[in-house]
Amino acid sequence: MKEQTLVEMKNKIEALVRVLQQIMHEQQHLTTLASGTFETIKLMPGYDEAIKKMTERAMEEKEKQLDIKE
Repeated sequence: MKEQTLVEMKNKIEALVRVLQQIMHEQQHLTTLASGTFETIKLMPGYDEAIKKMTERAMEEKEKQLDIKE
């Protein structure tokens, strides 16, 4: 390969590495943000009742789906 082609490939790989590092950093940030948000929601009044209702609704939907398939 020509030296110029190798230099271009090297530059592209370095750019890809920088992009992937940025994506990994943003993913870590989003994970931390989501975790903090979830912990905050769990402290809100009515959280346990809301979870129970959501679970009941999910079970009802699952039962409906099974009824439709049969």
